[in-house]
Amino acid sequence: MSLYVTLRIALRALSRNRLRSFLTTLGVIIGVAAVITMTAIGEGAKARIQAAFASMGTNMLVISPGSTTLGGVKGGSGTMPSLTWDDLKAIQRDVPSVRAAAAVLRSSASIVSETNNWSTSIQGTAPEYFDVRNWPMSSGSAITQSDVDTGAKVIVLGQTVVDQLFGRNADPVGQTVRIRQVPFTVVGVAAKKGQSPMGQDYDDTAFVPQSTFAQKIQGGLGKYLQGTIFVSAKSDADTGRAQDSIEALLRDRHQLRQNEDNDFQIRNLAEIASAQEEGTKTMTTLLASVAAVSLLVGGIGIMNIMLVSVTERTREIGVRMALGAKPRHVLAQFLIEALVLSIAGGIIGIALGVGLAILLGKRFDWPVLFQPQVILVAAGFSGLVGIVFGLYPARKASELDPIDALRHE
Repeated sequence: MSLYVTLRIALRALSRNRLRSFLTTLGVIIGVAAVITMTAIGEGAKARIQAAFASMGTNMLVISPGSTTLGGVKGGSGTMPSLTWDDLKAIQRDVPSVRAAAAVLRSSASIVSETNNWSTSIQGTAPEYFDVRNWPMSSGSAITQSDVDTGAKVIVLGQTVVDQLFGRNADPVGQTVRIRQVPFTVVGVAAKKGQSPMGQDYDDTAFVPQSTFAQKIQGGLGKYLQGTIFVSAKSDADTGRAQDSIEALLRDRHQLRQNEDNDFQIRNLAEIASAQEEGTKTMTTLLASVAAVSLLVGGIGIMNIMLVSVTERTREIGVRMALGAKPRHVLAQFLIEALVLSIAGGIIGIALGVGLAILLGKRFDWPVLFQPQVILVAAGFSGLVGIVFGLYPARKASELDPIDALRHE
């Protein structure tokens, strides 16, 4: 008996009980759909985290000053000036694994245009900052070293500030705005960055030369740097090496003894991103494992229904054997039936999982990322379920005695 004839017989047997066949495949459908949906959403979340941290900057370290302690109460990071402008120069000069480093001085102020005003974060920095943050201009130019050296009254605006002061799609380059009655010429608009992982709007900010910031917006502390230092390592592999080198350099410059704590703090954003990705990966694996249990339950359902089918069709099996069908033909028939049920459930499950992931992504504005290998594994696993759980009922059917089968009521 050919495989084609055996397949026709199996399909005809399944079509006699369409509702039961569908209910049998339901466990496989739910399992495959759940696996694909969970992994797509999980990979989308992982991609969003990677994109959010990439928007912060490339291989970035953030160095903050130390904290004050008064009466046993610590004031928190940044409350005690401990970083100096010479520290920044030493990092730029003496740490080979550092690609770029820049100071960031911060204050809040209202920016006033001819018709509108907007309160935002004002940051005093240098040209290297835009390299560290991997932040290009959408129009105009960034702050230059000449602007820093001369204390030029120029400003780069974030896109949110532009929208509030000049309206959407406006190009304010060349326009004049005021900060605390001081006029600044807009020389550039920073490309749109979006939100940070904590929900902060990166584009709601403005940048001025650090020298201008100290002279016109907020006075400095002399040799001390009243802000943070942003550092970009040359590569991912160099980030940890740069962190260790900077820590050793600053401890030496600040003359800290071996038993003394650092009077500064270094945050490695790559480590934070990695921790968040691990958390997302763990949750995705957990959800996919729960979904895989549905596949197992679906396989058990197929086995149960096939056992019931063998019992119901005992006389049919006996007639076929009496007409010359060999045990291997009966085995093939029931195995193909189980395989058809599981593969059909896998195909429907894949379609349902893809559709459900897209629907949930649109409904909750969440990215989804489909991995072809996951879809192939889910399809292959659904077929494997049919073979594994269909083998026992098929063998039981093939081992029936023809005479006992014909006598069965």
